[in-house]
Amino acid sequence: MTANADVIAAVQGKFPSATPRASADWPALNVPAAEAIAVLRHLRDALGFDYLTDLTAIDWTAEQSPRFTVVWHLYSGTQHTYVRIAANCADDQAPAMPTTTGLWPTADWHERECYDMFGIRFDGHPDLRRILMWEGYPYHPLRKEFPLAGLPTELPDAEISAETHTPVIAAPMAGGPFVATPGEPMSEAEPRAKDEAWNEKREKPANA
Repeated sequence: MTANADVIAAVQGKFPSATPRASADWPALNVPAAEAIAVLRHLRDALGFDYLTDLTAIDWTAEQSPRFTVVWHLYSGTQHTYVRIAANCADDQAPAMPTTTGLWPTADWHERECYDMFGIRFDGHPDLRRILMWEGYPYHPLRKEFPLAGLPTELPDAEISAETHTPVIAAPMAGGPFVATPGEPMSEAEPRAKDEAWNEKREKPANA
């Protein structure tokens, strides 16, 4: 096991290509994508970082290359500390990274979410499909070009479209901005989207 202050040195001792990454909290390293799995395995097996707490990505904008960076957050159950590992995707148009499902089974859903939201593929993933949006959804909502208010999109379910009387929705979750009415009882003060045209109220059936 390695003390928190020695994590970076311990990783660099085995992987000289790893470089310290600016971080305001925990030790952080940039590593080449080709070495990411080996570095993560070393952190798990040799340095005690046995738990994958999170896997996400950064879209630096289409004007920057490399555009996408995948980030892993690991936790040590014995040292009670974290480490952050980041690797750039080599291809800006078809970003990809090796899967970590062989190291942590919980990476399955993390990687599916990252694929869904950013469009980053994880090579070797056993079941890489969307987890929040439906198959065939044409966008990746956490990419920089996706507007905060969303984009009009046809609903895939004809029954849902008929019930809402509209074939499109503005965004996956109403699009915002979200507001609450001052003075409402707390039980009724849940924020609502200003534009709820897609979610119009419908009369309940007589026998409901």
